[in-house]
This record gives sequence, C-alpha cells and structure tokens, in this order.
Amino acid sequence: MITILCAGSRGDFQPYIALAQQLKKLGKDVRITGSKSFEGFIRSYGIDVYPIAADIATLKIDPKLLKDAGSSDNPLKMLLTFNKMKKYGIYMVNDYYSACEGSELIIYHPGCTIGYFAAQKFGIPSVLASPFPMHKTKEYLSVVMYGKTKSNAVTKKLSYALIQGMLWMASKSSVEGFLKEKFCKLPDNFGCPFEKHTDKKHPALVSCSNFVFKRPDDWNKNIHQSGYWFVEEPHEYTPSHELADFLKAGEKPVYVGFGSMTSLDKHGDLAKMAAEAIVKSGKRGIICGMGKPANLPKSIIAIDSIPHTWLFERVSAVCHHGGAGTTAAGFKAGVPSIIVPFSNDQFAWAHRSYDLGVGAKPIPKKELSSDRLADAIKFALSDKIVANARSLGKKIASENGAVECAKIIVECLEG
Repeated sequence: MITILCAGSRGDFQPYIALAQQLKKLGKDVRITGSKSFEGFIRSYGIDVYPIAADIATLKIDPKLLKDAGSSDNPLKMLLTFNKMKKYGIYMVNDYYSACEGSELIIYHPGCTIGYFAAQKFGIPSVLASPFPMHKTKEYLSVVMYGKTKSNAVTKKLSYALIQGMLWMASKSSVEGFLKEKFCKLPDNFGCPFEKHTDKKHPALVSCSNFVFKRPDDWNKNIHQSGYWFVEEPHEYTPSHELADFLKAGEKPVYVGFGSMTSLDKHGDLAKMAAEAIVKSGKRGIICGMGKPANLPKSIIAIDSIPHTWLFERVSAVCHHGGAGTTAAGFKAGVPSIIVPFSNDQFAWAHRSYDLGVGAKPIPKKELSSDRLADAIKFALSDKIVANARSLGKKIASENGAVECAKIIVECLEG
C-alpha cells in the first residue's frame, strides 16, 4: 500500500488524486489521507481514503485566521499567518502517522512533513510531492517572492529560505511534539526535510510544466519535474440545459470565478463588479461560485462549481484568483488568463502568466475595479495573447507529468 498524505482545500487534493490514478494504473494499491470532509470527493475518482478526524470544522479554527490566510499578500503576512496556524497541526499529526502504518512507501505534501519522519521510522521510502517548485535554485525566485521583488543572488536565496521555512514552521512544532511523546526523543537528523530528498529511495516530485517554469539545471538529479498532474475525470460532465444553451447561443464567453477565495468572506460586490466588467468589455460571460447578481443581462450567466477541465476549453478567457491548480487548468486549455491574486503564491502565477505573454497584467484584489477588469479582459483577448496561450496549451498537452512521476515512484520501490 502506498499512502499519500495531503492537506488543504479541494484544489490542493486534485494533483495528488491524479498521481494516485496513475499509480493504480501501474498496479499499485494507493490511498490518500486527508480531511474527512474531502472523503466523498476523493472516492468519486475511485481512490481509497484514510480520513483523519481533525479538520477546519472540528478544530473550530478562528474564522479571522482563515480570512487572514486567504489575504496574505506579502511574505511577512504569510509568515505571521503560518506561525499562528501551526498550533492546529498537532491535532492532525497522530492521524497522519497512523495512516502511514503498514505502508510500503509514503508520499507527502510539503505541509505534511510527518510523512518523512514516519517513513524513516518504518524503514520505507518517502517521496516529497510538491504542487509547485520549492527546491533551492539560483535560476529564479520562489513562488512566494516571484513578481514581487527584483531577482538577484540575494533575493533568490532568501526566497527559498522563506518558502521552505514557512512550510516547515507550519508543521515543525506539532511533529516535534508528537515524536517526543511517542518515542521520547527526536531523530538524530531532525530538521526541515525538503532538501534531503536526494537519492532514488527518497526522490522529490514537482507538479509544474517545464514550459511554465523550466526545471532548473542546478537541482539534484532526483528532483523530478515532468509537467502538471491533471486528474482524469471518471465521467463525462453533463452541463445543465441552461448552461448548454448559453454556450451555444453566441461567441465563447469569458469565465470569471475566484474559487475558495469567495468562501473566506462575503464577496457580493465581487460578483457585481465581475458582471459590470464583462458588460464594459463587450463580451459574453460566465460568473462562477459567487451567487447571482441582480439584473444580470442575457449576455451573462451565473453558475455554481463546475469542472475546470470541461469548461475552460469552451470559453475565450479565464479570470480567476491564481491558485496553482486553476492556473494550470487555464494554461492547459490554451486560453488567455486574467489573474486577480488574493494571497500567497497566487501573485507568482499571476506574474508568470503575464511574463509568458499568455495573460493580462496582474490585478491584485485590493486594486480591482470593473474598469480595470474590463481593460484586462480586452488585453487578454488581443490576437497576440490568444495565439501565445494557444501555443502554451499545446506544449503543456505534450507533457505527462502524473504518468512520469508515477513511474518514478514505482522505480523507487523496485530499485
């Protein structure tokens, strides 16, 4: 049994579900460990689940803290928020460790470092699987500072110390407390494990396209990046009659949706602003996950959640918050991006989209207005940006990230 330790929101689980799907195809038994609130979602893809009891609801995490986490728009705010969140981790570590028992290999999200130490205790391989590049390199800034500061030797070094330090800080105290209580001492090499994945029994995997951030030449050879990990939907999505009719009624619409960001606080103004921007741009539009503003014109439809893999190929451009998974889905669809970053690594994906010439200039949430969004839509739909986005989509389609990384994991067991 291969056990994958994961944490985060629905979008955070999807790359790991993709990895699990490919491992199953290679004949491996695999399960994902995560919050019980995602059990049904994970099982819908045919993947076994080891649910942990502790989650946002049962831990009664301060709503203000969650809001702060969703609006950390600079490295200092991120650091402070991660420091406050770490106290909740101790309630999850015991369940994560129990999930590792009886496994032949552990794959862990960088927010679940207990996986590294559990594998060490059980004498089995561990694999760090990251949803973004996070290993030290001299080639570019990490995703917590990319686009926010000038790139030079000092800032690049600092940016990786920052991203690894924040992720380690989020779990260190809980892992340390658990190991001391269970074994009465810490392992001799106790410390941040991310740069310790340097051999075939302890590789690191990254879900990212080499056409978005090229794999750095100065990485250890056992850090593998072969493309994004995209899930394979178990069933063909069937849209509502209303949505199907809308899509057929005219030119491809612009998609606007901000995912989990809109669940952190009331954003009634966001839906209204999006509708106004679409009208000002002269385009048709789809507003997703923000309710239905009053007096919507016939050129705009409001919908709830929908598979990005299905919808993004049917729209002219995608406007979103810049989550790593949503960004990847937009890039793969080959359509221009308009990214409105709210927090954390979202700013990096927004700036990268612009730097690659496949999207509009980032509009931070604090600076968003209907006029600015309308202008960004017009810019994104210019011929050059449309052509660049289409080209990038074709390149990303040539990669098989989840397939290649699953093979690395199997080789890790067989070698």
